[in-house]
Amino acid sequence: MSQSKSWFQQTPAWVWLSLIPTFGGFAIAYAGYKSKTNTWIVLGISTSALALALSANSLAVAIWIAQIGVAFYLKKSYLVKIYPKNLPIPEEQELAKLVASTRDKVDINECSKNELVNYLGLPIVYANNIESLMNEGYVFTHVEELIEIAGIPEKQVTRITPLITFSYNYKKEADFSWKRLNTYSTQELITCGIDGAIAEQIVAERKQRGEYKSLIDVKQRTGLPFTTYRHIA
Repeated sequence: MSQSKSWFQQTPAWVWLSLIPTFGGFAIAYAGYKSKTNTWIVLGISTSALALALSANSLAVAIWIAQIGVAFYLKKSYLVKIYPKNLPIPEEQELAKLVASTRDKVDINECSKNELVNYLGLPIVYANNIESLMNEGYVFTHVEELIEIAGIPEKQVTRITPLITFSYNYKKEADFSWKRLNTYSTQELITCGIDGAIAEQIVAERKQRGEYKSLIDVKQRTGLPFTTYRHIA
């Protein structure tokens, strides 16, 4: 049994303490304190206060039953709220969404392998696929690309979808495409294998009239054959 699955099958001690007549409401208040949920604190204290006030009344039994019902009803939400950060997102879709709502999202294009494995719970083989593609300059833009390009099973992607986001870092992509012509200095272009005179012409045109919009824009504005800088594209 997975750790995440066994986590949600437990019953916290405070739930059993809610069975105590009159004072069981304080168990709900304790759950609110532990999970940083103020409404539960107010609810628990109010329940016990009302039970004390009506202790000699037949309604006390109804309040006692109600507090027990509330405790068991809140159990799942409580376990979600205090779900350990070191445990991966649960496989069950409903639980995955609930846990994800309490956590920060991970940017697939900026995250580390450690976050992919230990935070998202992806097997190392898929984390390696994502890392390899990112090192080659690939920028993910949609969850479907994790399936079609990174080779991650749809079930795994569906599980982590509520917890991931995709940023677009122009500078990052520029280091792996023709867009280097918009950011690299003359010397950097020469280092990439472009002839010195051609590199100077590309940079001079860029400084005079702004960034290039496409490879054809580079060709039209500089008059340079595509073959002179195609290896950087």
